[in-house]
Formats: sequence, structure tokens, C-alpha cells
Amino acid sequence: MDFKLSEEQEMLRKMVRQFVDKEIMPYIGDWDANHHVEKNIYKRLAELNLMGVCIPEEYGGSGMDYNSLAIVCEELERGDTAFRTAVSVHTGLNSMTLLQWGNEQQKQKYLVPQAKGEKLAAYGLTEPNAGSDVKAMQTTAVRDGDDYILNGEKTWISLCDMADHFIVFAYTDKEKVHKGISAFIVERTMPGFSSKAIKGKLGIRAGNTGQIFFDNVRVPKENLLGEEGEGFKIAMSALDNGRFTVAAGACGIIMACLEASIDYCHERKTFGQEIGKHQLVQQMIANMEAKLQMARLLVYRAGELKNEGVRNTRETSLAKWQACNFANESANDAVQIHGAYGYSNEYPVERHLRNSKAPVIYEGTREIHTIMQAEYALGYRKDKPLRKMLPKWPSSKEYEKLNK
Repeated sequence: MDFKLSEEQEMLRKMVRQFVDKEIMPYIGDWDANHHVEKNIYKRLAELNLMGVCIPEEYGGSGMDYNSLAIVCEELERGDTAFRTAVSVHTGLNSMTLLQWGNEQQKQKYLVPQAKGEKLAAYGLTEPNAGSDVKAMQTTAVRDGDDYILNGEKTWISLCDMADHFIVFAYTDKEKVHKGISAFIVERTMPGFSSKAIKGKLGIRAGNTGQIFFDNVRVPKENLLGEEGEGFKIAMSALDNGRFTVAAGACGIIMACLEASIDYCHERKTFGQEIGKHQLVQQMIANMEAKLQMARLLVYRAGELKNEGVRNTRETSLAKWQACNFANESANDAVQIHGAYGYSNEYPVERHLRNSKAPVIYEGTREIHTIMQAEYALGYRKDKPLRKMLPKWPSSKEYEKLNK
């Protein structure tokens, strides 16, 4: 397995990095401090064809492979978690799910404008009393002629006030438990839909997060995604894609903390020498470097399995669990290296520390992923191929050959 990036992927990394350095880095401190959501960034991402990186060109995307999506997420989170989160939700949780499970009519109506960045999309699974325990959800969808009537609410929804389209999960038959959950494409403009932002977040303050509500929202039957009762499978396959982007983004936090700490190590002097000369500081730098490389390898491994069209729940879970832990630990070390200044927003590391906590919780807490990995190792958990899989992409090496 060769994880060497293709020339096209290296160019993509360079482009996204330049974009982040120019259009995010100079302003993110103020945006974060003021809880400001800079909507223009999403327009610029669309102009750069970054809102549908791994979506085929026939559906309005860039037609790149899944590790190209990982590169975009890593570089965006190097700037700030808020912007990676938007791509994770829009592309990973929603658009890739439409690509995998949607029919042709749904793809043309919803996926094409999303991949082009003309419409923003989000994902509604979590509820006030249903997080890790998905089956505890209360949202219902009752068939009424040619429509379904949705009632309930979802919480911790990224892009809640900004997204045009949502993939929403609801019970169509609660007696069947997880086999009674179905997935629906919901539009913001449908009567009875409303949203409300959550204030006072510890981190990701430059992002829009909140609640969405359904008060007798009438959804046409053609907006049923997949088949009735397939919602749980669809939700879990979507999480395989979302977790992949979260893991890739965590590499960006590690990278940002490493870069900031190296700069500070050369800038700050104690006892007559740069603090980078002190062995305990070197230990923290070395740990960050090791964690960055390990996290990337886990992410790229999962990405190559995606490219091959192989179910990757186990590998993606491992990448998400470890990369997010590594990011949180690296951010904590970066604050320590900066000393008292690390506790101030004069330097970016305190923001990275705050931002790094949420990914350890969402899209499967570290405890859930710990249990998953143990069950795989013990043989209690085994994955079967899904009825529908994402389209295959050639590996980085093969892709480079095809373009010569």
C-alpha cells in the first residue's frame, strides 16, 4: 500500500494552504473571539471547487479521490475547526450519503447544486436524548398519502441556520427499533421547519451549530432516501464518511500546534537559550511530530479502502478515535510549551485546545470507538457489505498514471 501523494494532490494541498493563509489566518482570531460566522468563506470554497471534492464530475463535483478530501479537511482545520466542520457535514455526511444512497432524481435535484457549492447541506441525527444511543430518538415520520409528516427535533447540528438541505432520520415504525428508522431529504423552506443556534460553546466559535425543529413538516415520498427502514444503515454509512473527514481534520490541528510551537521555541528564550534546546520541550515537539505522522497513516489507510470500494467502518473508527485523541493531546502540549502565553488568545494554541475537544465527543465519542475496536478485536463485531457502496476511485498512484 503506497500512501505517496500524487502530483495533483500535492497541488491541491498547496492551493488550500495558500487559501487558508490568506483568507482565514489573518481574521480567525477576531471571528472566534466575536463568535462570528464568516459566510463568505463558504462562497470562496465553492469558487475553488472544494465543496464537492470527491463527488464525480457528472454530479457537479471535482472528481477527486477520498484522500484528496482528507487533504482539504486537514488544511482547512489547520486554519480553524469551523471550516473543516462545514466541509465534513456538507460533503462527508450529506453529499457523500446522497451519492451512495440517492436515486438519480435525488442526485440531480440535491447533489448537483451541493457539489457545486450553490446550496449548503447538513445532517440531522443527534437529539437531546439520543446521541450515542441512536435508537432513543423521538423524531417521527408518519405516512400521509404521498407525503410523510415529520415531528421532532435534532440538536448539535452544524450549519443549522445556513444549510438549505438536510438529511434527517426519523422513526417510521418504532416497534421495529433500529429497523424502523428511515432517512429523508428535508428542505429549509418546507413549512414547519425552524432552527436555532446554540450559544456559549467552548470551541468552534466561528461555526454555526444549533437545533432544528419539525412541526408537522410535510415531506414528499420522493424525498425518502433509500428504502423505508434503511435509515439506521444509511446513518452509520454516513458516519463512516463523516468520521473520516473528522480524523483528517484532526491532523490539521496537530500540524497547526506543531507549527506554532516550533515558531515559539525559536522565539522564546529561557536560561540563556531557545526553549527548543530544553529536552522536555523537545519531547513534546517529538510527540506532536509522531502523532501527526501516525494519524495521517491511519487516515490515508481508510481513504485507500474507500477508493477501493471496501467497507471501512473499523479502519475509519480507529483513525477517528486516535487522530482526535492525538489532536487534543498535541493542543494541550502546545499550550504548555507556550507557558502563560498559551493561556492567552495572543497565540492560536488556546483556540486549538478549545476546538480539539469537540471532535473527541462528536461522531462517536472516544468511549464508543474504544468499545468498537475492542469488539472487532474480540470477534464480537463484524461488518457486512452494504446494499449500496460509494463509487470506487483509483488509488493515488493509479490516478497519476491515468493523467499522464
